[in-house]
Amino acid sequence: MSLISSLVGSFKTPRSAVRYYKRKINNQYSKSITMAANQSPTTRLPRMEEHALIGDAAKIPVINSTPIISMNPIILPAPDRIIDVHIKVSAPTTGVNLPIILLSHGQGHSNYLSSLDGYGPIANFWASHGFIVIQPTHLSSMSLSLSDDVVHGDGPMFWRSRAQDMKHILNHLDEIETTFPQIQGRLDRSRVAIAGHSMGGHTASLLMGARTRDSTEDPLIDFFEPRIRAGVLLAAPGDGGDGVSQRVKDNWTFLVEHTHAEMKTPALVVIGENDGSPFLTTRGAAYHADAYHRSKGPKSLLTIAGGYHGVGGVSGYDSNEATNDESPERLGVTQRLTWAYLRSQFYPEDPAWSVSCNVLEKLPHLGAVESK
Repeated sequence: MSLISSLVGSFKTPRSAVRYYKRKINNQYSKSITMAANQSPTTRLPRMEEHALIGDAAKIPVINSTPIISMNPIILPAPDRIIDVHIKVSAPTTGVNLPIILLSHGQGHSNYLSSLDGYGPIANFWASHGFIVIQPTHLSSMSLSLSDDVVHGDGPMFWRSRAQDMKHILNHLDEIETTFPQIQGRLDRSRVAIAGHSMGGHTASLLMGARTRDSTEDPLIDFFEPRIRAGVLLAAPGDGGDGVSQRVKDNWTFLVEHTHAEMKTPALVVIGENDGSPFLTTRGAAYHADAYHRSKGPKSLLTIAGGYHGVGGVSGYDSNEATNDESPERLGVTQRLTWAYLRSQFYPEDPAWSVSCNVLEKLPHLGAVESK
């Protein structure tokens, strides 16, 4: 929903609302032109660090950003897969002993975002603040448009293959460094995190110990990856059972059977306050918090005030997947708090997480954090 359409109810007719906001925008534009004209010709703006509309999220502290470099695609041979694993790797231009984030994309309807070409708002932020970010294109990607029937044994939405992709990446870090010489010798392989949005959150949860199966007659499948030391789940699916939608019950047993009971890796669970996801659940936003409430600690839960499934717009810039949720301010909260969480998980002596939580506590209109 756009800003104008969301405020139409304040006016007698939609047309009067549009006229009002057009006048307001024009007035703001005229004011900015006047201010620019009154500035000294030698006055220059400082380096652009943040979006001008980041709002109070700018009060959440973060280290200075650095330029980033990326290589895309790096192709990892995978003979047992219908296509080799294509990845994008992004890194800061400076620094050594850099921790690694494996980022799993969602299952959105966009043509490109559900692939290594998506998630720039979060991937670029992490990379510019000291992480190596590795993004694969999973077989479920719209860019491949493969049918679930093409590859037998991977399950609906290729949920098994998604988890295996991340293990495959960890098994081939040598090849990745060789192919991308600018990062050679700069990775800290002892500090690996997994992150995922929506369906990517399901993938990430499996690698942290969550379990599922395709049939109630099968044993629960364990994809736990001990090389992963921390995780971030962004609007991830919750536990199955009676709380899932009829659509899920009819089509995706692996979501019906999903359980976080054994998810033991430390993780930050991020949800949008208004993320009802009726296509997934009848329980509303609480469904997406299951990874926090129904798993083993230590865990933290970040609720983005006013947020929906995009938690500010993580999947892409000006994305139609986040028409009701693209907000530089909400995105800023997600970016900064996820960075701070992983920073302190990997470097316990760094107070980034506790400091950020203390700041957020004074800004309740942005969100809230709880931990266990």
